[in-house]
Amino acid sequence: QVQLVESGGGLVQAGGSLRLSCAASGNIFSINDMDWYRQAPGKEREWVAGVTRAGDVAYADSVRGRFTISRDNARNTAYLQMNSLKFDDTGVYSCKAQIKLPPQPVYEYTYWGQGTQVTVSS
Repeated sequence: QVQLVESGGGLVQAGGSLRLSCAASGNIFSINDMDWYRQAPGKEREWVAGVTRAGDVAYADSVRGRFTISRDNARNTAYLQMNSLKFDDTGVYSCKAQIKLPPQPVYEYTYWGQGTQVTVSS
């Protein structure tokens, strides 16, 4: 069984920082793209940032320049460093990963974590 577990959420004042982690575990051959999404109360889930296995990154306009996504392939873990947090960054942050499984890693499977709450007080 493959699991994604997010951690690092919490309550922070506007202007503060948090670092989220997304750790994948289980019988994994390799992990390709890893992405962070968030969902604010009453809103649809939105994509925040993504990182390829090679380390190429992309960001939503709303977080570019404030958030940094990274990953450690040896640890099957992605990170999201969030600086200069704003009230509008509040939401449940979830990690998504495209994972290949042994013994024949031909196809990618999409896995989601359960999410971690980020609350920014104004």
